[in-house]
Amino acid sequence: MGETSTESDEPKTKLARGITTWLLFFFIVGDTLGAGIYTLVGSMAQDVGGAIWMPLILALVLALLTAGTYAELITKYPHAGGAARFAERAFHKDYVTFLIGFLMLSSGITTSAALANAFAGDYLGALIDLPPVPVTLVFIGLLVAINLRGVKESMIANVGATLIEMTGLIIIIVVAALVFGNGDGDVSRLTTFAHGISPMQGAFAATVTAFFSFLGFEAAANMAEEVKHPSRAYPRALFGAILTAGVVYLAIAIGASVVVDTDTLASSEAPLLEVITASGFAFPTWLFSLIALVAIGNGALLFMVMASRATYGLAEANLLPSVFGQVAPTRRTPWVAILVVGAATMGMSFIGDVGTLADTTVLLLVLVFISANISALVLKKDVVAHDYFKAPRIVSILALVASVALLTQQSALTWMISGGYVILGSILFFIARMARKGEVAEESPEPVTRDLD
Repeated sequence: MGETSTESDEPKTKLARGITTWLLFFFIVGDTLGAGIYTLVGSMAQDVGGAIWMPLILALVLALLTAGTYAELITKYPHAGGAARFAERAFHKDYVTFLIGFLMLSSGITTSAALANAFAGDYLGALIDLPPVPVTLVFIGLLVAINLRGVKESMIANVGATLIEMTGLIIIIVVAALVFGNGDGDVSRLTTFAHGISPMQGAFAATVTAFFSFLGFEAAANMAEEVKHPSRAYPRALFGAILTAGVVYLAIAIGASVVVDTDTLASSEAPLLEVITASGFAFPTWLFSLIALVAIGNGALLFMVMASRATYGLAEANLLPSVFGQVAPTRRTPWVAILVVGAATMGMSFIGDVGTLADTTVLLLVLVFISANISALVLKKDVVAHDYFKAPRIVSILALVASVALLTQQSALTWMISGGYVILGSILFFIARMARKGEVAEESPEPVTRDLD
């Protein structure tokens, strides 16, 4: 399902192509294996009981279909910008381009808010008893400070945190395997569904939440100009990373269901900590709580960095008011965008619980994915000068159908929050548009008139 490229066919770029297939693979794995699985296993259990593996498999299929579309678009147009750039090329409409970019940055804000709420939940409660609202606000403030300090500092923090969060996931898999090996646990929970909810209804509802755990792979589109042989590297890294995440998530879901009573899992804000507690092993729960908090903090930081840079990029493209494009003279960071994203994240943290905010993120990004799938279909006949990965048309069609199906599972509150983002974004777009027209009018010379009398 694709073609490989030769070095001579590699698209030109001003940036150094220093990222190999393996480096790209680990980047996507690190971005995908994020904090979602640490916090949302319990939310899935509420909908689907102990059969958490089912929505994860459905979410994995959707992620692979969407990845097929992204693999084609990224290798066909290997430039930074992601879905917004694809929409620009397909539709040639400033508002559509802006809206896709704004939905991306909005998803970053909403994800950061969800993870901030999760940070102040049961994982922190296992260490110290503090009121959640002040903790959430201080946590977001610290992330803003790191972001203001510089992207290098943010990325250094990310590398260490990614290693720690992956260690935490491995610990859960090993602990669950030991429990199962000792003959403990209850395998029958894997086929026991939530009371009062039909299996298919629960599975589809939980798939929305499960899909949150697979998000992150789309951010790799912004690395396109720095990857060696992108037509070969991207498909391998992209599909390999998503499949790796899928295997890890399924192992964790199965282990959690077998080890922990479903009701306990469904009511917990720290579901993976319940695995450690229920196992009976002498592993310090405080240490795992610290690992989980690092994972949650890392995820929130990455999404806030993404959202602030997306905000800055839209301002630089004259699609947001120019004030959002201001850069600090010493640290060279987009300070206005960072502060606005931080303030918006604090505001969003008061709206809904972790599950609601995660579902809102999924809704926002599913809209972005719908745009990407339509863009891929529109651009099928577009000719480029290099070889690229070609996904069958049916892949984008199936991804489109699956994305629309996910939208039908969203709650009214989730739609209201997303609608609020669209309205706010539209207002900002038209403010920027009017300001741009005003600047053009001021720069135009006054017409010269002559007295003909």
